[in-house]
Amino acid sequence: MHDHRHHPRVLSFIVCLAASLCAAAAPDRLAISPNGRYLIDGGGHPFFYLADTAWELFHRLNEVEADHYLTRRAEQGFTVIQCVLLAEFDGLRTPNANGDLPFINGDPSRPNEAYFRHADRLIDRMRDLGLTAGLLPTWGDKWNKKWGDGPEVFTPSTARAYGEFLGHRYRSRPVIWILGGDRPVENDSHRAILTAMAEGLRTGDGGTHLMTFHPCGQQQSSHYFHDATWLAFNMSQTGHARNAKNFEFIARDYARAPVKPCLDGEPGYEDHPNGFKAENGWLGPHDARRSAYWAVFSGACGHTYGCHAVWQMWQPGRTPKNAPLTSWREALDLPGANQMRHLRTLIESKPYLTRIPDQALLTRGPKEPWQHIAVTSDRTPGAKNATCLMAYFPHHAEAAFDTSVLDAPRLRVAWFDPRTGATHDTGIRPNTGTLSLAPPSHLHPIDWVLVLTAEP
Repeated sequence: MHDHRHHPRVLSFIVCLAASLCAAAAPDRLAISPNGRYLIDGGGHPFFYLADTAWELFHRLNEVEADHYLTRRAEQGFTVIQCVLLAEFDGLRTPNANGDLPFINGDPSRPNEAYFRHADRLIDRMRDLGLTAGLLPTWGDKWNKKWGDGPEVFTPSTARAYGEFLGHRYRSRPVIWILGGDRPVENDSHRAILTAMAEGLRTGDGGTHLMTFHPCGQQQSSHYFHDATWLAFNMSQTGHARNAKNFEFIARDYARAPVKPCLDGEPGYEDHPNGFKAENGWLGPHDARRSAYWAVFSGACGHTYGCHAVWQMWQPGRTPKNAPLTSWREALDLPGANQMRHLRTLIESKPYLTRIPDQALLTRGPKEPWQHIAVTSDRTPGAKNATCLMAYFPHHAEAAFDTSVLDAPRLRVAWFDPRTGATHDTGIRPNTGTLSLAPPSHLHPIDWVLVLTAEP
Protein backbone atom coordinates (compact mmCIF):
# COMPACT_ATOMS: atom_id res chain seq x y z
CA MET A 1 0.00 0.00 0.00
CA HIS A 2 1.24 3.51 -0.78
CA ASP A 3 1.98 6.19 1.74
CA HIS A 4 -0.67 8.89 1.39
CA ARG A 5 0.57 10.95 4.29
CA HIS A 6 0.72 14.07 2.15
CA HIS A 7 -2.44 13.35 0.18
CA PRO A 8 -5.28 12.48 2.61
CA ARG A 9 -7.94 10.47 0.89
CA VAL A 10 -11.54 9.71 1.59
CA LEU A 11 -12.52 6.09 1.24
CA SER A 12 -16.26 5.51 1.23
CA PHE A 13 -17.76 2.27 2.41
CA ILE A 14 -20.90 2.90 0.36
CA VAL A 15 -19.87 0.68 -2.57
CA CYS A 16 -18.84 -2.08 -0.18
CA LEU A 17 -22.11 -1.62 1.64
CA ALA A 18 -24.18 -2.00 -1.50
CA ALA A 19 -22.40 -5.24 -2.32
CA SER A 20 -22.44 -6.74 1.15
CA LEU A 21 -25.91 -5.73 2.29
CA CYS A 22 -27.86 -6.81 -0.77
CA ALA A 23 -30.90 -8.72 0.39
CA ALA A 24 -30.57 -12.48 0.44
CA ALA A 25 -32.81 -14.90 2.26
CA ALA A 26 -32.17 -14.83 5.99
CA PRO A 27 -30.38 -17.87 7.43
CA ASP A 28 -32.89 -20.42 8.72
CA ARG A 29 -30.57 -21.33 11.54
CA LEU A 30 -28.04 -19.40 13.60
CA ALA A 31 -25.47 -20.70 16.06
CA ILE A 32 -22.84 -19.50 18.52
CA SER A 33 -19.26 -19.14 17.29
CA PRO A 34 -16.74 -21.70 18.60
CA ASN A 35 -15.19 -19.12 20.95
CA GLY A 36 -18.62 -18.38 22.45
CA ARG A 37 -18.52 -14.66 21.63
CA TYR A 38 -20.44 -14.13 18.40
CA LEU A 39 -23.31 -15.39 16.26
CA ILE A 40 -22.70 -17.34 13.06
CA ASP A 41 -24.91 -18.72 10.31
CA GLY A 42 -25.21 -22.33 9.22
CA GLY A 43 -22.10 -22.01 7.07
CA GLY A 44 -20.02 -20.72 9.96
CA HIS A 45 -19.98 -17.15 8.64
CA PRO A 46 -20.33 -14.25 11.10
CA PHE A 47 -23.84 -12.92 11.64
CA PHE A 48 -23.94 -9.35 12.89
CA TYR A 49 -27.05 -8.84 15.00
CA LEU A 50 -28.23 -5.37 13.94
CA ALA A 51 -31.81 -5.07 15.10
CA ASP A 52 -34.55 -2.53 14.80
CA THR A 53 -37.29 -2.37 17.42
CA ALA A 54 -40.84 -2.94 16.15
CA TRP A 55 -42.73 -4.10 19.23
CA GLU A 56 -46.17 -3.35 17.72
CA LEU A 57 -45.47 -4.71 14.23
CA PHE A 58 -47.88 -7.67 14.25
CA HIS A 59 -50.51 -5.80 16.24
CA ARG A 60 -50.81 -2.40 14.56
CA LEU A 61 -49.66 -2.79 10.94
CA ASN A 62 -51.50 -4.43 8.09
CA GLU A 63 -49.60 -6.39 5.48
CA VAL A 64 -49.05 -3.45 3.12
CA GLU A 65 -47.81 -1.20 5.92
CA ALA A 66 -45.59 -3.94 7.29
CA ASP A 67 -44.06 -4.54 3.87
CA HIS A 68 -43.20 -0.85 3.60
CA TYR A 69 -41.57 -0.91 7.02
CA LEU A 70 -39.65 -4.16 6.50
CA THR A 71 -38.44 -3.23 3.04
CA ARG A 72 -37.01 0.04 4.30
CA ARG A 73 -35.24 -1.58 7.23
CA ALA A 74 -33.72 -4.21 4.95
CA GLU A 75 -32.50 -1.44 2.63
CA GLN A 76 -30.90 0.25 5.64
CA GLY A 77 -28.83 -2.83 6.44
CA PHE A 78 -30.64 -4.18 9.49
CA THR A 79 -30.48 -7.94 10.00
CA VAL A 80 -33.00 -8.51 12.83
CA ILE A 81 -36.45 -7.12 13.63
CA GLN A 82 -37.42 -7.32 17.30
CA CYS A 83 -41.18 -7.86 17.41
CA VAL A 84 -43.84 -9.25 19.76
CA LEU A 85 -46.60 -11.76 19.07
CA LEU A 86 -48.73 -10.82 22.11
CA ALA A 87 -48.41 -7.05 22.04
CA GLU A 88 -47.87 -4.55 24.82
CA PHE A 89 -50.80 -2.29 23.95
CA ASP A 90 -53.67 -4.46 25.21
CA GLY A 91 -52.70 -7.13 22.71
CA LEU A 92 -55.05 -9.79 24.10
CA ARG A 93 -58.20 -7.64 23.87
CA THR A 94 -57.53 -5.10 21.12
CA PRO A 95 -57.51 -6.78 17.67
CA ASN A 96 -54.71 -6.50 15.15
CA ALA A 97 -55.04 -4.46 11.95
CA ASN A 98 -57.10 -7.27 10.40
CA GLY A 99 -59.56 -7.39 13.29
CA ASP A 100 -58.17 -10.61 14.78
CA LEU A 101 -57.26 -11.44 18.39
CA PRO A 102 -54.47 -13.92 19.19
CA PHE A 103 -56.59 -16.28 21.31
CA ILE A 104 -60.16 -17.50 21.21
CA ASN A 105 -61.97 -16.13 24.26
CA GLY A 106 -58.61 -15.00 25.65
CA ASP A 107 -57.53 -18.61 26.26
CA PRO A 108 -53.80 -19.14 25.51
CA SER A 109 -54.49 -22.81 24.86
CA ARG A 110 -56.76 -21.83 21.93
CA PRO A 111 -54.71 -19.79 19.42
CA ASN A 112 -56.62 -18.00 16.68
CA GLU A 113 -55.27 -19.27 13.37
CA ALA A 114 -56.13 -16.06 11.49
CA TYR A 115 -54.04 -13.96 13.87
CA PHE A 116 -50.99 -16.19 13.55
CA ARG A 117 -51.32 -16.47 9.77
CA HIS A 118 -50.81 -12.70 9.66
CA ALA A 119 -47.63 -13.15 11.70
CA ASP A 120 -46.57 -15.99 9.39
CA ARG A 121 -46.80 -13.76 6.35
CA LEU A 122 -44.76 -11.00 7.94
CA ILE A 123 -42.05 -13.39 9.14
CA ASP A 124 -41.90 -14.94 5.67
CA ARG A 125 -41.50 -11.46 4.23
CA MET A 126 -38.64 -10.84 6.65
CA ARG A 127 -36.93 -14.00 5.45
CA ASP A 128 -37.27 -12.94 1.80
CA LEU A 129 -35.70 -9.57 2.65
CA GLY A 130 -32.78 -11.13 4.53
CA LEU A 131 -34.18 -10.31 7.96
CA THR A 132 -34.42 -12.55 11.01
CA ALA A 133 -37.32 -12.15 13.44
CA GLY A 134 -36.19 -11.44 16.99
CA LEU A 135 -39.47 -12.88 18.17
CA LEU A 136 -40.97 -12.32 21.61
CA PRO A 137 -43.69 -14.92 22.23
CA THR A 138 -45.35 -12.40 24.55
CA TRP A 139 -44.86 -9.04 26.18
CA GLY A 140 -44.02 -9.44 29.85
CA ASP A 141 -47.30 -8.11 31.22
CA LYS A 142 -48.96 -11.40 30.26
CA TRP A 143 -46.92 -13.15 32.99
CA ASN A 144 -46.10 -10.19 35.29
CA LYS A 145 -48.60 -7.37 34.79
CA LYS A 146 -46.85 -4.62 36.79
CA TRP A 147 -47.52 -1.34 34.94
CA GLY A 148 -48.97 -2.94 31.80
CA ASP A 149 -52.40 -3.82 30.44
CA GLY A 150 -52.11 -7.56 31.01
CA PRO A 151 -54.00 -9.64 31.81
CA GLU A 152 -51.74 -12.33 33.24
CA VAL A 153 -52.82 -15.45 31.37
CA PHE A 154 -49.87 -17.79 31.66
CA THR A 155 -49.21 -20.63 34.04
CA PRO A 156 -46.32 -23.05 33.60
CA SER A 157 -48.70 -25.44 31.85
CA THR A 158 -50.15 -22.92 29.38
CA ALA A 159 -46.73 -21.32 28.83
CA ARG A 160 -45.26 -24.69 27.89
CA ALA A 161 -48.11 -25.46 25.50
CA TYR A 162 -47.92 -22.02 23.89
CA GLY A 163 -44.16 -22.33 23.51
CA GLU A 164 -44.51 -25.72 21.87
CA PHE A 165 -47.15 -24.34 19.50
CA LEU A 166 -44.86 -21.50 18.43
CA GLY A 167 -41.75 -23.66 18.26
CA HIS A 168 -43.43 -26.10 15.91
CA ARG A 169 -44.99 -23.33 13.82
CA TYR A 170 -41.77 -21.39 13.27
CA ARG A 171 -39.30 -24.25 13.32
CA SER A 172 -38.27 -23.70 9.69
CA ARG A 173 -38.42 -19.92 9.67
CA PRO A 174 -35.61 -17.46 10.53
CA VAL A 175 -36.30 -16.73 14.18
CA ILE A 176 -34.43 -15.87 17.36
CA TRP A 177 -36.61 -16.43 20.42
CA ILE A 178 -36.65 -13.56 22.91
CA LEU A 179 -38.42 -14.38 26.16
CA GLY A 180 -39.28 -11.81 28.79
CA GLY A 181 -40.69 -8.55 27.51
CA ASP A 182 -39.63 -5.67 29.76
CA ARG A 183 -40.51 -7.22 33.11
CA PRO A 184 -38.51 -8.34 36.16
CA VAL A 185 -38.51 -11.96 37.29
CA GLU A 186 -39.72 -11.43 40.84
CA ASN A 187 -40.64 -14.86 42.17
CA ASP A 188 -40.54 -18.60 41.61
CA SER A 189 -43.83 -18.48 39.70
CA HIS A 190 -42.41 -16.10 37.11
CA ARG A 191 -39.30 -18.24 36.74
CA ALA A 192 -41.39 -21.39 36.36
CA ILE A 193 -43.53 -19.79 33.63
CA LEU A 194 -40.52 -18.59 31.65
CA THR A 195 -38.64 -21.87 32.03
CA ALA A 196 -41.71 -23.79 30.89
CA MET A 197 -42.14 -21.52 27.86
CA ALA A 198 -38.49 -22.00 26.93
CA GLU A 199 -38.83 -25.76 27.27
CA GLY A 200 -41.97 -25.69 25.14
CA LEU A 201 -40.19 -23.73 22.43
CA ARG A 202 -37.35 -26.25 22.52
CA THR A 203 -39.74 -29.16 22.20
CA GLY A 204 -41.53 -27.47 19.33
CA ASP A 205 -38.54 -26.31 17.28
CA GLY A 206 -36.24 -29.18 18.18
CA GLY A 207 -33.50 -26.80 19.29
CA THR A 208 -33.36 -25.09 15.90
CA HIS A 209 -33.30 -21.50 17.12
CA LEU A 210 -31.23 -19.44 19.53
CA MET A 211 -32.93 -18.04 22.60
CA THR A 212 -32.40 -15.03 24.86
CA PHE A 213 -34.31 -12.89 27.37
CA HIS A 214 -35.36 -9.22 27.16
CA PRO A 215 -35.25 -7.73 30.68
CA CYS A 216 -36.69 -4.51 32.08
CA GLY A 217 -34.78 -1.23 32.25
CA GLN A 218 -31.24 -1.21 33.66
CA GLN A 219 -31.28 -5.01 33.92
CA GLN A 220 -29.55 -7.93 32.24
CA SER A 221 -30.75 -11.40 31.28
CA SER A 222 -27.66 -12.77 32.99
CA HIS A 223 -29.00 -11.60 36.34
CA TYR A 224 -31.81 -14.13 36.05
CA PHE A 225 -30.82 -16.84 33.59
CA HIS A 226 -27.12 -16.83 32.73
CA ASP A 227 -26.67 -20.49 33.69
CA ALA A 228 -29.88 -21.66 32.03
CA THR A 229 -29.09 -24.08 29.22
CA TRP A 230 -31.75 -22.52 26.99
CA LEU A 231 -30.17 -19.02 27.17
CA ALA A 232 -27.82 -18.87 24.17
CA PHE A 233 -26.76 -15.25 24.59
CA ASN A 234 -27.34 -12.39 27.00
CA MET A 235 -29.35 -9.25 26.45
CA SER A 236 -29.39 -6.01 28.44
CA GLN A 237 -31.82 -3.12 28.51
CA THR A 238 -29.79 -0.04 29.37
CA GLY A 239 -32.74 2.30 28.96
CA HIS A 240 -33.73 5.69 27.69
CA ALA A 241 -31.57 8.25 29.45
CA ARG A 242 -28.69 10.16 27.89
CA ASN A 243 -25.22 9.00 28.92
CA ALA A 244 -26.37 5.56 30.13
CA LYS A 245 -23.11 3.63 30.47
CA ASN A 246 -24.04 0.59 28.43
CA PHE A 247 -20.37 -0.32 28.01
CA GLU A 248 -20.39 -1.34 31.68
CA PHE A 249 -23.32 -3.72 31.11
CA ILE A 250 -21.55 -5.34 28.16
CA ALA A 251 -18.27 -5.62 30.07
CA ARG A 252 -20.01 -7.41 32.95
CA ASP A 253 -21.64 -9.93 30.65
CA TYR A 254 -18.47 -10.40 28.60
CA ALA A 255 -16.61 -11.38 31.77
CA ARG A 256 -19.13 -13.98 32.94
CA ALA A 257 -18.61 -17.74 32.90
CA PRO A 258 -19.67 -19.75 31.07
CA VAL A 259 -18.86 -17.54 28.09
CA LYS A 260 -21.91 -16.39 26.12
CA PRO A 261 -22.39 -13.64 23.52
CA CYS A 262 -24.06 -10.47 24.72
CA LEU A 263 -25.66 -7.29 23.39
CA ASP A 264 -27.71 -4.25 24.39
CA GLY A 265 -31.25 -5.12 23.28
CA GLU A 266 -32.81 -1.82 24.33
CA PRO A 267 -30.64 1.29 24.55
CA GLY A 268 -31.99 4.82 24.35
CA TYR A 269 -34.29 5.17 21.35
CA GLU A 270 -33.82 7.95 18.85
CA ASP A 271 -36.50 10.65 19.37
CA HIS A 272 -37.33 9.27 22.84
CA PRO A 273 -37.75 11.82 25.65
CA ASN A 274 -34.55 11.85 27.66
CA GLY A 275 -35.28 10.06 30.93
CA PHE A 276 -38.96 9.77 29.86
CA LYS A 277 -39.41 13.54 30.35
CA ALA A 278 -39.99 15.81 27.37
CA GLU A 279 -38.71 18.79 29.34
CA ASN A 280 -35.28 17.10 29.24
CA GLY A 281 -35.29 17.08 25.45
CA TRP A 282 -35.16 14.09 23.13
CA LEU A 283 -32.44 11.57 22.39
CA GLY A 284 -30.91 12.01 18.95
CA PRO A 285 -28.69 10.27 16.40
CA HIS A 286 -25.51 10.91 18.36
CA ASP A 287 -27.03 9.13 21.37
CA ALA A 288 -27.96 6.20 19.14
CA ARG A 289 -24.50 5.99 17.61
CA ARG A 290 -22.72 6.26 20.92
CA SER A 291 -24.73 3.40 22.45
CA ALA A 292 -24.04 1.24 19.42
CA TYR A 293 -20.28 1.79 19.16
CA TRP A 294 -19.76 1.69 22.90
CA ALA A 295 -21.50 -1.69 23.09
CA VAL A 296 -19.91 -3.36 20.08
CA PHE A 297 -16.39 -2.12 20.84
CA SER A 298 -16.87 -3.40 24.41
CA GLY A 299 -17.49 -6.93 23.17
CA ALA A 300 -21.14 -7.11 22.08
CA CYS A 301 -22.09 -9.48 19.25
CA GLY A 302 -24.31 -6.80 17.72
CA HIS A 303 -26.70 -4.08 18.75
CA THR A 304 -30.34 -3.04 18.79
CA TYR A 305 -31.45 0.34 17.47
CA GLY A 306 -34.82 1.81 18.32
CA CYS A 307 -36.90 4.79 17.30
CA HIS A 308 -39.60 6.05 19.64
CA ALA A 309 -42.29 6.48 16.96
CA VAL A 310 -41.45 3.22 15.19
CA TRP A 311 -41.49 0.78 18.11
CA GLN A 312 -45.08 1.83 18.89
CA MET A 313 -46.03 2.33 15.20
CA TRP A 314 -47.53 5.65 16.14
CA GLN A 315 -49.53 7.68 13.66
CA PRO A 316 -52.12 10.45 14.01
CA GLY A 317 -55.34 9.04 15.44
CA ARG A 318 -53.56 6.72 17.86
CA THR A 319 -52.92 7.52 21.49
CA PRO A 320 -49.24 8.51 21.72
CA LYS A 321 -46.97 6.92 24.30
CA ASN A 322 -44.43 9.33 25.84
CA ALA A 323 -44.64 12.09 23.22
CA PRO A 324 -43.44 10.71 19.86
CA LEU A 325 -42.37 13.53 17.54
CA THR A 326 -43.47 12.14 14.16
CA SER A 327 -45.43 9.30 12.62
CA TRP A 328 -43.69 5.95 12.25
CA ARG A 329 -43.50 6.40 8.47
CA GLU A 330 -41.67 9.72 8.78
CA ALA A 331 -39.39 8.30 11.45
CA LEU A 332 -38.12 5.45 9.26
CA ASP A 333 -35.48 7.76 7.82
CA LEU A 334 -34.23 9.47 10.94
CA PRO A 335 -30.45 9.99 10.78
CA GLY A 336 -29.65 7.32 13.36
CA ALA A 337 -31.62 4.68 11.47
CA ASN A 338 -29.64 5.38 8.32
CA GLN A 339 -26.32 5.46 10.18
CA MET A 340 -26.48 2.07 11.92
CA ARG A 341 -25.45 0.30 8.73
CA HIS A 342 -22.03 1.95 8.92
CA LEU A 343 -21.25 0.14 12.17
CA ARG A 344 -22.14 -3.18 10.60
CA THR A 345 -20.06 -2.44 7.52
CA LEU A 346 -17.06 -1.41 9.60
CA ILE A 347 -17.18 -4.51 11.80
CA GLU A 348 -17.69 -6.85 8.85
CA SER A 349 -14.72 -5.28 7.04
CA LYS A 350 -12.29 -6.21 9.84
CA PRO A 351 -11.22 -9.52 11.42
CA TYR A 352 -14.46 -10.63 13.04
CA LEU A 353 -14.40 -13.74 15.19
CA THR A 354 -11.03 -12.85 16.74
CA ARG A 355 -12.07 -9.33 17.77
CA ILE A 356 -11.91 -8.55 21.50
CA PRO A 357 -12.61 -5.54 23.72
CA ASP A 358 -9.19 -4.11 24.54
CA GLN A 359 -9.49 -1.17 26.94
CA ALA A 360 -5.97 -1.76 28.28
CA LEU A 361 -4.62 -0.28 25.05
CA LEU A 362 -6.00 3.15 26.01
CA THR A 363 -3.17 4.57 28.09
CA ARG A 364 -4.49 8.09 28.40
CA GLY A 365 -7.91 9.58 27.79
CA PRO A 366 -10.78 11.59 29.26
CA LYS A 367 -12.07 10.56 32.68
CA GLU A 368 -15.73 11.55 32.34
CA PRO A 369 -17.98 8.53 31.61
CA TRP A 370 -19.86 10.36 28.85
CA GLN A 371 -16.54 10.77 27.03
CA HIS A 372 -15.58 7.09 27.42
CA ILE A 373 -13.37 5.92 24.56
CA ALA A 374 -14.09 2.26 23.76
CA VAL A 375 -11.23 0.23 22.27
CA THR A 376 -11.23 -3.05 20.37
CA SER A 377 -8.56 -5.07 18.56
CA ASP A 378 -8.14 -8.45 16.91
CA ARG A 379 -5.18 -9.67 18.93
CA THR A 380 -4.99 -12.84 20.95
CA PRO A 381 -5.50 -11.71 24.57
CA GLY A 382 -2.11 -10.91 26.07
CA ALA A 383 -0.27 -11.25 22.76
CA LYS A 384 1.22 -8.70 20.37
CA ASN A 385 -0.23 -10.03 17.14
CA ALA A 386 -2.98 -7.53 16.31
CA THR A 387 -3.57 -6.43 12.74
CA CYS A 388 -6.16 -3.79 13.63
CA LEU A 389 -7.01 -1.52 16.56
CA MET A 390 -10.15 0.64 16.63
CA ALA A 391 -11.26 3.23 19.18
CA TYR A 392 -14.58 5.07 19.34
CA PHE A 393 -14.36 8.72 20.42
CA PRO A 394 -17.88 9.95 21.34
CA HIS A 395 -16.59 13.53 21.61
CA HIS A 396 -13.45 15.44 20.74
CA ALA A 397 -10.63 14.46 23.08
CA GLU A 398 -6.94 13.68 22.94
CA ALA A 399 -5.95 10.13 23.80
CA ALA A 400 -2.90 7.88 23.82
CA PHE A 401 -2.72 4.22 22.82
CA ASP A 402 -0.32 1.32 23.27
CA THR A 403 0.39 0.33 19.68
CA SER A 404 3.09 -2.21 20.51
CA VAL A 405 0.41 -4.91 20.19
CA LEU A 406 0.17 -4.21 16.44
CA ASP A 407 2.55 -6.63 14.81
CA ALA A 408 4.15 -4.32 12.25
CA PRO A 409 6.84 -1.63 11.98
CA ARG A 410 4.37 0.88 10.55
CA LEU A 411 0.76 1.90 11.12
CA ARG A 412 -1.87 3.21 8.76
CA VAL A 413 -3.87 5.84 10.64
CA ALA A 414 -7.41 6.57 9.53
CA TRP A 415 -10.60 8.10 10.92
CA PHE A 416 -13.95 6.48 10.22
CA ASP A 417 -16.99 8.77 10.25
CA PRO A 418 -19.94 6.94 11.89
CA ARG A 419 -22.36 9.47 10.39
CA THR A 420 -21.45 8.78 6.77
CA GLY A 421 -19.42 5.58 6.63
CA ALA A 422 -16.51 7.42 5.01
CA THR A 423 -12.91 6.82 6.04
CA HIS A 424 -10.42 9.69 6.13
CA ASP A 425 -6.95 8.20 5.66
CA THR A 426 -4.18 10.30 7.18
CA GLY A 427 -1.35 8.09 5.98
CA ILE A 428 1.30 5.76 7.38
CA ARG A 429 3.46 6.40 10.45
CA PRO A 430 6.27 4.45 12.12
CA ASN A 431 5.01 2.20 14.91
CA THR A 432 6.92 3.51 17.91
CA GLY A 433 4.81 1.54 20.39
CA THR A 434 2.68 4.47 21.45
CA LEU A 435 0.50 6.98 19.66
CA SER A 436 -1.17 10.17 20.88
CA LEU A 437 -3.76 11.93 18.76
CA ALA A 438 -7.22 13.53 18.58
CA PRO A 439 -10.04 13.24 16.02
CA PRO A 440 -10.22 15.57 13.01
CA SER A 441 -12.73 17.91 14.59
CA HIS A 442 -12.27 20.44 11.79
CA LEU A 443 -14.31 18.03 9.64
CA HIS A 444 -17.04 17.64 12.25
CA PRO A 445 -16.91 18.12 16.01
CA ILE A 446 -18.64 15.07 17.45
CA ASP A 447 -17.85 11.34 17.22
CA TRP A 448 -15.18 9.48 15.27
CA VAL A 449 -13.64 6.01 15.11
CA LEU A 450 -9.86 5.73 15.05
CA VAL A 451 -8.73 2.83 12.83
CA LEU A 452 -5.10 1.71 13.14
CA THR A 453 -3.96 -0.99 10.73
CA ALA A 454 -0.66 -2.87 10.82
CA GLU A 455 1.48 -2.10 7.77
CA PRO A 456 4.57 -4.16 6.80
